[in-house]
Amino acid sequence: MNEIGFALCLHSHQPIGNFEHVFEEAYQKSYLPLIEVLKQHPSINISLHYSGILLDWFQEHHPEIIEDLKGMVEEGRLELLTGGFYEPIMGTIPDRDKIGQIKRLSKRVEELCRYSPQGMWVAERVWEPYLAKPIVEAGVKYIVVDDAHFLNAGFKAEQLFGYYMTEEEGKMLAIFPGSKELRYIIPFAGNPNELIEFLRAKADQGEGRLALMADDGEKFGLWPGTFDWVFGKGKWLDRLFKLLEQNSYWIKTCTLSSWMAQHGPLGRAYLPTGSYTEMMEWAMPADSILLYEDLLDHLKADGVLDKYSSFIRGGFWRNFLVKYPESNLMHKKMIYVSDKVAMLPGNGKITKEAKDELWKGQCNCAYWHGLFGGLYLPHLRSAVYQHLISAETLADKAFHFEDNWVDVDITDFDKDGYNEVLINTDRLNLYFQPKEGGCLFELDWKPNPYNLLDTLSRRKEAYHQKLLSAPASGDNENEGEGEGTKSIHDLVRVKEKGLENYLNYDWYRRLSLIDHFLSEDTTLNDFAACRHGEQGDFVNQPYTYEVQQQKGEAILTLARHGHVWVGPDHLPVQVVKRIKVRENSGEIGINYEVTNSSDRFVSFWFGVEFNFAMLGGHSPDRYYFVSGRSLNGDRLDSKGKTKEVTEFGLRDEYLRLEIRFRLNKEATLWRFPIETVSQSEGGFERVYQSSALLPNFRFSLPPGEVWKIELVKVLKALD
Repeated sequence: MNEIGFALCLHSHQPIGNFEHVFEEAYQKSYLPLIEVLKQHPSINISLHYSGILLDWFQEHHPEIIEDLKGMVEEGRLELLTGGFYEPIMGTIPDRDKIGQIKRLSKRVEELCRYSPQGMWVAERVWEPYLAKPIVEAGVKYIVVDDAHFLNAGFKAEQLFGYYMTEEEGKMLAIFPGSKELRYIIPFAGNPNELIEFLRAKADQGEGRLALMADDGEKFGLWPGTFDWVFGKGKWLDRLFKLLEQNSYWIKTCTLSSWMAQHGPLGRAYLPTGSYTEMMEWAMPADSILLYEDLLDHLKADGVLDKYSSFIRGGFWRNFLVKYPESNLMHKKMIYVSDKVAMLPGNGKITKEAKDELWKGQCNCAYWHGLFGGLYLPHLRSAVYQHLISAETLADKAFHFEDNWVDVDITDFDKDGYNEVLINTDRLNLYFQPKEGGCLFELDWKPNPYNLLDTLSRRKEAYHQKLLSAPASGDNENEGEGEGTKSIHDLVRVKEKGLENYLNYDWYRRLSLIDHFLSEDTTLNDFAACRHGEQGDFVNQPYTYEVQQQKGEAILTLARHGHVWVGPDHLPVQVVKRIKVRENSGEIGINYEVTNSSDRFVSFWFGVEFNFAMLGGHSPDRYYFVSGRSLNGDRLDSKGKTKEVTEFGLRDEYLRLEIRFRLNKEATLWRFPIETVSQSEGGFERVYQSSALLPNFRFSLPPGEVWKIELVKVLKALD
């Protein structure tokens, strides 16, 4: 029997902004039990990676686990990997931030465990060939990716039992491929002996081979159905380690750095961009995913899937920035702020603090969506924006000597080839997109850093087709010794019956200052479901823009010569909106002019849509108000219509913030929630994203006449 090496490399992480109780549950169900089982099997060697977020949390809340880790490191049976401190997708952040984050985590590991990491966990195994250079410059000797990276490059599966060398501009880096097959065996196989049989088959194929399972540590206890299976009555991990000990005469558990010290590379490899197979599927548009799955089903039915699967791949992580415009805007905000922080002088207190806030805002989890909630979770997006705004505010204070100021930046912010208009003050950021309806797509409140327009539009997801056949929540957990447990990738559960009734899709992005001309038969329910008749061509069409800046204020004028359909006729109409922003003020002046440019008398139904993301849709401390009125249901997830309104708004007592509108004409106010249906590790769920408000007006205009409305929006901190 040939000897074979076996390496278990587990990565553990919790995102910035996640709830404290989630950290604690993960610790009690996964992180602590894993260490306890490891302590009972001192001959088992392992490689672990914890993000800097987790290590800091451990030190503050459970320093005892740090002592356990340090003890096992000193015994030589455990190595800790480095990575980006706040777990960014490395290919999407500037090189200066890549190197800085890696060095910071390496330093943190050294401080806590007196160990200098040799290897690195690449977040979500998202690889781009040029990454080798900055990773090596940060002091890393090896990384871990998936076997899919190698298979897509043309390697055969039997060649992936060891490590290879790659380089970029002569900077050499070792790369270990993890096994997808082992990811599904561990810990989901009905019997851990399946691993032994797998290793026996691979050992028979030659000497000096290493089998590597590299995956999330949370699958050991925190993923649905795994706690009892892995640590409780199933005792899967304990049984596995006992089997490894019994077969230690031919299975050699090892750390990855110890394997490198005793074995040379298998060769040289240049890998294409990629990630694990599931990630590359999730990155594609919904319709493409359905076609991709259909292709896989056909190949499987024909019995050739295994033969050709290595030549079939999905998208690329950066496709998320196309699939979800909200992700792109968050990413470009991060780049914009990083450039500002990079201009700060030296390495003093302000610079360090700004850099730390920026790096927190680079945490990857809120930038994408696959199996976990990710981008669909408002509290994760909110945390990213909070830290990015904080970093920007620190940088701005260093660049402005006076307290009160207004800046205007006309730049291609979202990198689509068209300019956006950014108005920045000491209290507010307002970002406008002339190309798309002249809309307001970011509104930052700096005193308590928060992006009020951190909304998410409702869109089709490939997995929505599963809702009609989804079982009741919990039916598929399938726990129990000897039965195995399903991988999280295979579970289909719902948290609430009737979720299919909430599958509404937006044909435009849910931003603010969106101009609507409604058809006569439009109802509130139709509009809320985005199934109404739109009579104009203003919602997401280009506006011209002009900016006037003078001391203490900036005025942005947005205009469009468009059309409104009246019966079969296509009548010319002009909409002009002027936004005035002053320094040291939370007040925003908005003036509209609608001109009937046709030669006919025309009746209009015009509305201006605003969307505000206030996190807690049904929380009693977040609610609507209409001055002088009592609302029948005022929670932010309520739906309603109120006539003859001149003053209204939202209050968020948690954020200590009020948004108040004053109108100089009476409006009918529609309000309703934007709720998405998404999948998460716990099952399909409905998530409150934002509150939509539509003050709307009916008026008639003779040819050439102008209708005007003045809105004043005031943001103020609650006492």
